[in-house]
Amino acid sequence: MSTPTLPTEAQARVDSQPRGDAVTFENVELAFDSKVILDGISFRLAHGETKAIFGVAGSGKSTILKLALGLLKPDAGHITVLGEDIVSMSEDQLFELRRKVGIVFQESALFDSLTVRENVAYRLLEEGNISEQEIEDRVREALSFVELEHTVDMYPSELSGGMRRRVGIARTIITHPEVLLYDSPTGGLDPVTSNTIIELIVKQRDVYKTSSLLVTHRLQDAFTLGTHYFDRAENKMKPLPAHTRAAVPMGFLILKDGHIIFDGDLKSLRETQDPYIREYIS
Repeated sequence: MSTPTLPTEAQARVDSQPRGDAVTFENVELAFDSKVILDGISFRLAHGETKAIFGVAGSGKSTILKLALGLLKPDAGHITVLGEDIVSMSEDQLFELRRKVGIVFQESALFDSLTVRENVAYRLLEEGNISEQEIEDRVREALSFVELEHTVDMYPSELSGGMRRRVGIARTIITHPEVLLYDSPTGGLDPVTSNTIIELIVKQRDVYKTSSLLVTHRLQDAFTLGTHYFDRAENKMKPLPAHTRAAVPMGFLILKDGHIIFDGDLKSLRETQDPYIREYIS
């Protein structure tokens, strides 16, 4: 998919990103009744890094995103997002923090009764202090990013499944979040449409350099993220040259039985001798 170049002001935001970690989990535990979901997990997401989280169904992947948003509280451990300890935050404090965090849902979660313009602008309209012209400009910018400017006056029922996912991404990035959470963004899509969504994620990663956690059930998605980059000159995703790494950090996290059994880059993943992981990724 050929995609337009982003506005130059986006790059200015990238250059001013702070160093350190965007998200950290330290010895986080969570159980529902007698079922242990997460058993003392620890990991870090650096500013500008994208980390793909995968594991079998029920391994706790989406739970990590809910914890990072403060929608769930851990039974033990510490979670920081953008340098703030969210475990001890009140709901009002979490609401303010969530303004800096965007989430892309598997089913897009668009409002059926609103047009694409109204769906994408929803969070800006909620803030109530942004002019109509700025909202319109930012809606157009976000839709241009996902190549759906022509859908601005359409309703979700008029869009294909892949187009709804792309509108969902536009709605998420319109606020220029500092952290992005993707919850199975390609789930239920055909391979061609899935690749279109992954290309948008690669573009967001390589151009905006937004710190991101991505839950996926598709190993192919994770490997595409690890082996491709977005070429701004040609406005498309391209394979990385042999024996090179992407300029933007890309990591992989594998969960099993409530534990993290792998946390590293693609080279380390390919070279692992762990029999479970080798079978899982084969």
